[in-house]
Amino acid sequence: MSVFWLAVAAFAIGTEAFVIAGLLPTIAADLQISVPAAGQLVSVYALTYAVGSPILAVTLNNIDRRTVLTLALSTFIAGNLLAVVASGFALLLASRMLMALGAGLCMPTALGVSVAVASPERRGRAVALVTSGLTIATVIGVPLGNWIGSLFGWRATFAMVALLGAIALAGLLFGLPRGLPKSTASLAERLAVARHSNVLIVLVITILWALGGFTMFTYFAVPLRGLGFDASHISLALLVFGAAAAIGNMLGGLLADRLGTIATGALGLTGMASALFLHSLVLKFLPDQAHYAILGPIFLQGISGWAFYPAQVASIIRIDPKASMVALSLNASAMYLGFAIGGALGGAVLAAWSPADLGWVGGLSVSAALLVHLARGWQVRPKPVKIAG
Repeated sequence: MSVFWLAVAAFAIGTEAFVIAGLLPTIAADLQISVPAAGQLVSVYALTYAVGSPILAVTLNNIDRRTVLTLALSTFIAGNLLAVVASGFALLLASRMLMALGAGLCMPTALGVSVAVASPERRGRAVALVTSGLTIATVIGVPLGNWIGSLFGWRATFAMVALLGAIALAGLLFGLPRGLPKSTASLAERLAVARHSNVLIVLVITILWALGGFTMFTYFAVPLRGLGFDASHISLALLVFGAAAAIGNMLGGLLADRLGTIATGALGLTGMASALFLHSLVLKFLPDQAHYAILGPIFLQGISGWAFYPAQVASIIRIDPKASMVALSLNASAMYLGFAIGGALGGAVLAAWSPADLGWVGGLSVSAALLVHLARGWQVRPKPVKIAG
């Protein structure tokens, strides 16, 4: 039962991380700042997560996991409550940093705890249940949070996330045992894994994939508002993206087992780059039909982009199974670093050009990820066996 509450915590964190894409124009108007400036709320969150998560994990290495989860969720809840009462942009930025520190400490700890509390034959399912909280957040939490924000104001969305975090915290306080094993890697172990050339290449691919996706997703609502989408239509578009992401996540896992991680990753990156380019093509050249046609690229981006991710995770584990947990934590930091750069880059694109140009820039980054991915696949491909005679 304790694993369920870990999944609820992941649901709250996933909802908060992605729902802001639909709220940015509203936040910008309320705080009287530009949308690109508001987009830095995403970049600051992602950068804080990327840097803070490994540092906090090492710093709190010897503390009981139940205590660490309590601290992490309490920090996350406090950050959301601070956002509710934030009177200006600076305080809202600080609240996002606080949320990121809590989320960055909670997620890797939750995955480790899910393994510790499950029996050996159920550990895979326990990890899958926790990560399903993030996936379900894209389908339910994000559209719901955007809808609540449209009805009661963007602050109400942060209040909703704080409530979800509090529910998860209460469940864990009553359902999680003390004295759980500590398995967090030291800083030296993390650096040793990071120096592995194959790991470095994979991290570059993850950064480029995340950068490309968040160049556009950070400002998800901006081009849609330009097409006349109201809050309910934006929530529907987020639902389309979330449903596609959930399908893509499952499909990516199945294809990785059947086709291999390289082929599945290549398919995912190809589809995602195509979706981003199509997004700009529709906005540029089909303005009259874009109100409906834009949902096609949104769906394609969700399903292909998130089909890539489980294949990438499986590929990382295969590099060195003994150091897989360390490599996966580095990959999470690389992903959030890409999110941070993508949010900043998207803001620069909006400031210099137009919302219709976000897809070009994002697509180029994902195309670069595809090229590196294919080069890596060529490098690690099985060598033909030479037969003497």
